[in-house]
Amino acid sequence: MTFLQYLVLIPFLLAILFIFAYSLSQVGLVFAYWKKGTEAQRHRGTKWPEDISVVMPEPNVWPVVTVQLPVYNERYVIERLMAAVVAFDYPQELLEIQLLDDSTDDTIDIIAHRVAEYAAQGFNIKHIRRSDRTGFKAGALAHGLTIARGEFIAIFDADFVPKPEYLKKSIPHFSDPGVGVVQSRWGHLNEDYSLITRMQDFGLDAHFTVEQVGRNAGGHFINFNGTAGVWRKSTITDAGGWSADTLTEDLDLSYRAQQRGWRFVYLEGLVSPAELPVTVPAVKSQQYRWTKGAAECARKNLGNVWRAPDLSFATKWYATFHLLNSSIFIATLLTALLSVPMLALRLGWGWLTFFQLSLVIMGVFYWTAFHRKGGTFWQFVVTFPTFLGIMLGLSLHNAVAVIEGYLGHKTPFIRTPKFNVNQRGDRWQANAYLARKIPPLTWVEWGLVFYFLGGIVLGLVTHNYSALAFHTVLVLGFGFIAYWSVRHSLAKP
Repeated sequence: MTFLQYLVLIPFLLAILFIFAYSLSQVGLVFAYWKKGTEAQRHRGTKWPEDISVVMPEPNVWPVVTVQLPVYNERYVIERLMAAVVAFDYPQELLEIQLLDDSTDDTIDIIAHRVAEYAAQGFNIKHIRRSDRTGFKAGALAHGLTIARGEFIAIFDADFVPKPEYLKKSIPHFSDPGVGVVQSRWGHLNEDYSLITRMQDFGLDAHFTVEQVGRNAGGHFINFNGTAGVWRKSTITDAGGWSADTLTEDLDLSYRAQQRGWRFVYLEGLVSPAELPVTVPAVKSQQYRWTKGAAECARKNLGNVWRAPDLSFATKWYATFHLLNSSIFIATLLTALLSVPMLALRLGWGWLTFFQLSLVIMGVFYWTAFHRKGGTFWQFVVTFPTFLGIMLGLSLHNAVAVIEGYLGHKTPFIRTPKFNVNQRGDRWQANAYLARKIPPLTWVEWGLVFYFLGGIVLGLVTHNYSALAFHTVLVLGFGFIAYWSVRHSLAKP
């Protein structure tokens, strides 16, 4: 083999092997998830799959709870969130509500009006403003914590609509003094709005069903998802408090707390509905923050995990792929980019078996969540390839974010715009928070559409069809993301 062939083959194989190792960790979570379900069926007589969350008895005395609502320019959804929180089925005298408002627009006035209205009804509700956005969301949460009177801190982002029974179902789990966090599952208010929202729902369901339950059932690290969860106030303090040195302050604090010995409880059966982004630029904004933040957290916490003497190898293994999960986009993009030179240099494709096995394993992973929700096999046959194509289309954007995270390149916390769009036909085009400009990376995505079209042509000309399906999915995926990035960016009010 020539030097050029080795130059292409070695990184191609490394990327495929990382994807394969990641998929093995995911199938382990599938087994843990099903084991948890069968145990619930055996001990409680439930029909699997049914709710496998443990229901705790109510305490004799309910504690004081502070509900923190960190917001920044949320004129479209803030009233919906506040109405949901004041509707909690919880003793009013034991409920403190903090509007941690860093807004710069008329959201300030909307909140002030509603706070006055609810305060007149007897609610302990405060409109808390800071002079600047130092630390962004983490800074707002930390500031509110200094004056919070609650023993427990419930946190909700602006796009959530928690149910009245939320606190009554989560707080009893803190009867165990070792429990530091109770996290609920995200539901989605607008999952059927469009193909974009359906694919987000498909992917997030797998995380909130298989990953969170699987890790929690195995006694491994899970994460507070930034919202729709409750913290023991002393857990936050003991773990060092909120830190703004990563874009995912929730994942960072979760790992620091669990390394301190605090246990997390995940309640699959307690659903907190939220709104999904409805435009591709909004999805990209959210994905950028999540993937870059995960890389920053890996850089900050992974070494500490492996140096911890009291953690099992299994916990370290799952924590590794949990923290490195966003790196899958680098491996996927590298595999895709090198697949064309692999064809041109006529290199063997036997190693592609590992990639194909990874797809099968990931299919089992996503099918478990899809089936849990009531989806049929034939619906999955259509949905899974569509999801893969769209995620491949996002791989360039996300890989850039991950690389920035690993290199320590800092960027501001950019919130995902909210729309208050719940059903088909609802319009979002007049949203004041839209950027209305095409991100430069979109043009590179268009370039990759033609690059992989070239791969298809090369395969047909050389009669090597081994990568034909892969390149077709890449063309469709990058084409979808590039087209809707432009279309949504230029949408007229």
